[in-house]
Amino acid sequence: MSDARTEEIGRNLAAVRERIAAACRAAGRDPAEVTLVAVTKTHPADDVARLASLGVLDVGENRDQEAAPKAAATPAELRWHFIGQLQRNKARSVVSYASVVHSVDSLRLVDALVDAAVKAERETPLGALVQVSLDDDEHRGGAVTGIIEHMAESIAASPVLTLKGVMAVAPLGWEPDAAFARLADVSARLRVAFPGADWISAGMSDDLESAISHGSTHVRVGSALLGNRPPLG
Repeated sequence: MSDARTEEIGRNLAAVRERIAAACRAAGRDPAEVTLVAVTKTHPADDVARLASLGVLDVGENRDQEAAPKAAATPAELRWHFIGQLQRNKARSVVSYASVVHSVDSLRLVDALVDAAVKAERETPLGALVQVSLDDDEHRGGAVTGIIEHMAESIAASPVLTLKGVMAVAPLGWEPDAAFARLADVSARLRVAFPGADWISAGMSDDLESAISHGSTHVRVGSALLGNRPPLG
């Protein structure tokens, strides 16, 4: 694609990539260690195709009813990351297009994903990250302390899932540095038992620098790439 919107997204992409590079320089890290996941929530499939034409192949969505038709209408080489709260009855749909689910927050959801992946006869295992509740508030989503390791064990034990690592969102009212430092500690403890679970999905448009400074490997960026989201229909 080559139009005004593609040029706009291209400028935004260059700015975001420079932010990632600068944050990596400040942290003594290689920018190649950080994957940009473009969050396309409420933006059209055409914008996803534009991102693909600009070399962004990792795309994140948080609603299955929006992600499924976009996945069907966009280039097959894209890697779809499901990043929102996932209802168990949507597991069958999500496993049909997602490469990885960042927001695995309960043992019941692990079971639902396993069941859906088996029935779908996926050719490759579904990547899964344990969503961590950084403030241990079980009502806000995410696994609380004491459950995280059990979930990791359950994911790792399944031949149809692959334990990738951990994900979190900084809780409201928390300084990003405090939130992402805690997530880094959780990740380090998990990797003692599961060395391959080295993904840390953390950081968005407003706090990606802090997340990168604490080891984030996947930043989930929406508005800084695509602008303010149009309202949901």
